[in-house]
This record gives sequence, structure tokens and C-alpha cells, in this order.
Amino acid sequence: MTSVRWRTSSYSNGSGGNCVEVAVGLPDVVPVRDSKQSGAGAGPVLLFRAAAWGTFVDEMRH
Repeated sequence: MTSVRWRTSSYSNGSGGNCVEVAVGLPDVVPVRDSKQSGAGAGPVLLFRAAAWGTFVDEMRH
């Protein structure tokens, strides 16, 4: 996971806050981690299937 590009939530404050980071650019999975534990090799990463993550995001928007 050290070579992926992480994106922090737009709802996060400038210092990371209590949000998540999502790795972009992987076709089948969406890695998610705690923004407070960002950095190479820091903290656990949860892997979601892309379709399941898409459903989750859609439901959160509603």
C-alpha cells in the first residue's frame, strides 16, 4: 500500500481530523485507512470490493 495515492475526505480539516483516506487508482478494491494514522506503513488498511464501496458511498449520499 506504500505506492498507492491516498485521498483525504473533503470533510477533513487541514490536520487530518477524524476522517478516512481512500486510495485511488486500483481497479477492483478500495483501500481505506484512518487519516490520523497516515504515512507509509502506518496503521491498518481495510480493503473493500469496489462495488461494495460504491454502494456504501451512494447510500451515505442519500
